[in-house]
Amino acid sequence: MGLQDCAENVIGNWHSRGISGGEKKRLCIALEILAKPTLLFLDEPTSGLDSAAAFFVIQALRTMARDANRTIVSSIHQPSSEFFSDAGIPCPSRRNPSDHFLRCINSDFDRVNAALQGSQRFQDKRTISTSHALYSTTAEIKAMLVHKYRCSEYATAARTRIRGISSSIEGITIETQCGSRASWWKQLTTLTKRSFVNMSRDVGYYWLRIVVYLVVSLCVGIVFFNIGTSYRATFARGACGGFISGFMIFMSIGGFPSFIEEMKNIYRILM
Repeated sequence: MGLQDCAENVIGNWHSRGISGGEKKRLCIALEILAKPTLLFLDEPTSGLDSAAAFFVIQALRTMARDANRTIVSSIHQPSSEFFSDAGIPCPSRRNPSDHFLRCINSDFDRVNAALQGSQRFQDKRTISTSHALYSTTAEIKAMLVHKYRCSEYATAARTRIRGISSSIEGITIETQCGSRASWWKQLTTLTKRSFVNMSRDVGYYWLRIVVYLVVSLCVGIVFFNIGTSYRATFARGACGGFISGFMIFMSIGGFPSFIEEMKNIYRILM
């Protein structure tokens, strides 16, 4: 997924930046792949990613489907330039590819072309570029893309593959497996390590608490140093124990924000 450079970075939350949005998107996909699902649904996995990141994601999904025998269903709104070229709508030279492909699929540009119908310059350009279908309506371009795909070798191979799978699974009993693929010991060790890593990275939750505990321990030790074993010292020892117990209770309340952040992440994953 191309996440090696940010392997040791914090993901981030509402008050810390952490990794970027594209890295978070790739991380979410990687988390789903780690569970080794038999069937994986992805809704626009390349949206918001640059060309290199989108290439890494699609390459990983392709390798997973081909080598690991996984079924992946995905919707991609970022087709390559080769797809438009094969459909008869290549990007002209000295023209921005993003503008060209957006013009092909966005109906808002139809009103612009309609306003230019009376222009002689537009008529000359249309005569020159008729072979590229650049000035067809969006509906015509979409119909052309659908027709080209239905007649392409990719659609034929997909239909053949689907028929082969449908005929091969008849009479096969599907075994369902419930529960996690990881053992309870693996889950315990992984979550414990993750918890310690998160605490060590949080200065306010972990390191600042250690300093506070050391200071309080020093103060309590000085106040109750050498109090003796008399009758009054018994009450002093009880007061010391009560103070330490109350202090620990109040300090534990300060850890609730960290637990709330963890609960949000867990609920998001479960939902």
